[in-house]
Amino acid sequence: MGTNGSTMLEPLRQGLPPIDPAAVSGSASCALPARYEAVRGARKFTSRTLTQWELDERFDDVALVVSELVTNALRHALPADTPRDQEPPVRLHLMRWTSRLVCAVRDPSEVSPVAGEAEDSAECGRGLFLVDSFSDSWGWHPLAGPLTGKVVWALFRLPPE
Repeated sequence: MGTNGSTMLEPLRQGLPPIDPAAVSGSASCALPARYEAVRGARKFTSRTLTQWELDERFDDVALVVSELVTNALRHALPADTPRDQEPPVRLHLMRWTSRLVCAVRDPSEVSPVAGEAEDSAECGRGLFLVDSFSDSWGWHPLAGPLTGKVVWALFRLPPE
């Protein structure tokens, strides 16, 4: 356990809150290419999806978190030799329940996300601090079965309708 500012990010490896698939009122996902333009695409996808779900008022916070999670996946989770034309290695999932919204980004790396431990922590760790600040909770878990990699997720509580 660190004693510096990273303690709030310590319980990183945790699964999503228990999910009852029957309770999901909406879900959408998109594949993202291994290029930084994918961040803009992820924001557009998030905007369209939230508009469909009549959650436009949450766009600013959710889009900021989506941007950070996708940027982290592209910057830290892809091997340097990832071909730009191969099957998109990063996937964004948005899931909506009555009282919460989850955005999750899947990437091929099994390395856990780390906040602010690199030498350039002002830049490197900033993204996860933003995710922590703008979402109600977040975490990550390794993928099970034949898929390798991990999912990093952020949860947003929704006001009662």
